[in-house]
Amino acid sequence: MLDDLDRALIHALHIDGRASFTQIANVLAVSPQTVSRRYDRLREHAALRVVGLPDPHLTGHEQWLLRLTAAPETALDLAHALVQRQDTSWVYLTGGGTEIVAVLETPLGTAHGHSLLLRELPPSIGLTAVSAHHLLHTYVGWRTPWRMSANTLTSRQQRLLRGTSQMGHREPRPPEYGQVRLSPADHALMDALRRDGRTNLGDLADATGWSPATVSRRLDSLHDCGAIFFDVEIDPALLGVSTKVLLWMAVAPAHLDHVATKLARHNELALVAHTTGPTNLVAHALCRDTAAFYHYLTHALGAVRAIRTLETAPVLRTLKAVGTFASAPPSSRRG
Repeated sequence: MLDDLDRALIHALHIDGRASFTQIANVLAVSPQTVSRRYDRLREHAALRVVGLPDPHLTGHEQWLLRLTAAPETALDLAHALVQRQDTSWVYLTGGGTEIVAVLETPLGTAHGHSLLLRELPPSIGLTAVSAHHLLHTYVGWRTPWRMSANTLTSRQQRLLRGTSQMGHREPRPPEYGQVRLSPADHALMDALRRDGRTNLGDLADATGWSPATVSRRLDSLHDCGAIFFDVEIDPALLGVSTKVLLWMAVAPAHLDHVATKLARHNELALVAHTTGPTNLVAHALCRDTAAFYHYLTHALGAVRAIRTLETAPVLRTLKAVGTFASAPPSSRRG
């Protein structure tokens, strides 16, 4: 389990994933060496990782939530095949171990982009069912962290960190002409940050061919317009979570925004998103144990009358989170 300093460091990284150890130390009233040691320990033992992510809407992409079912003997092979792809994230093994849920990112305007992935999977996988849900709007998740992993710093500490931060949470300024035009060097920059959002400017310069000063200016520009943002990965078990469940809900369109906004305030939900399909609202519940989930299901969700149907799918394993599968080299950390 994490102590208060661990949680405060994680909260600080949610506010600014690239804040220096000195900036964080000043806010937490500890030494930079203490912050550095805690960060290294969390990376090694708690799967902590800061990742830089492109905004799909501003960078010419769209996201699909896939539900794939395979025979029991091949389901894990299918999951690992999805894990290895650069265009997938959040690969889960759910249900009784025969369903895989994953997020797929495809270029905007690619007709049925998810079907291209299915044709690339080995025939031996033995798919038995497929459904694809276009992610239309996210209420919690991506830019908005799970509130239980970002609830430690006081309001004053948050203001202090944002006041000294170059990349803290602030409302992005939309680009003047809609989508952001990305050069090959921009893509190299984003690929490096997806592996490790704290990669130092020198290593980013090597990856892009730019000077460190140019990297810094371009990173500020992409962040300011919202084309890139930073997220924090952490093993939820270290935050007291042992029960993870995907919730597939059907809500009448007239009530959808109201219901989703209400659910976004629930501490138990790390994801709330509007999708296409017969179940047009998906959520990811993180609870202390099955008893806590049962209480949440029967009391909090049960009180939302506008939810017409609800399907629960326990998450058995998380095989891939939001960042690139490959681990970043130790030299890419930023102090």
